[in-house]
Amino acid sequence: MALNPQLLPNGMPVPFVNEMFVLVRDGVEFEVNKIPGGHGGQVKSKGVIYLSNIRMVIVASKPVENFVAFDMPLLFIHAEKFNQPIFHCNNIAGHVEPVVPENEHRALYSTHNFKILFKEGGCGTFVPLFLNLISSVRQYNRQMQQAAEAAAAAPRVDPLQAAQTPVDEMMRHAYVDPNDPTRIYLQQPSGESQLRRRAYHPGAAEH
Repeated sequence: MALNPQLLPNGMPVPFVNEMFVLVRDGVEFEVNKIPGGHGGQVKSKGVIYLSNIRMVIVASKPVENFVAFDMPLLFIHAEKFNQPIFHCNNIAGHVEPVVPENEHRALYSTHNFKILFKEGGCGTFVPLFLNLISSVRQYNRQMQQAAEAAAAAPRVDPLQAAQTPVDEMMRHAYVDPNDPTRIYLQQPSGESQLRRRAYHPGAAEH
């Protein structure tokens, strides 16, 4: 994960090179732990989710101390699970690994637990797209790793290589739940800037 990724003035994440946004979902609540700052590292808030072929970004409706947004690379998410409790709202819970700068040690960073709660409307569009996208990204990454191993290279997992995963077909055939307020991007949103990021660290970008 990466705390407080770059955002455009309209609140949308500044896209990476070759990033394709799949959907946006309003009206969710979320919980994330081990965030530097107050509240014992636990953050709870309402906000918007942006899902792309690289990552899922949660943008808080109102900042919580130093927390504005939370960036979760799809390749770094694991143990995700869709829960349908009888007496509570549907939710997705899981873990996400930190995006560690190359010159820093992994032991300095913690794995985060996250939960996304769907309290406003259904989730019949969001959940299948999210789970299918995660599955496709992992499958493509395994193929990339096998190719690297065959070439005697030691692959370092780059969260941006998920951008190579084909998602167009998945988006075109996505089930649309009339009770789910998720909006699928049939065309990429035209941002207020042509800025494109090239890496998670140190926030490199280009026009």
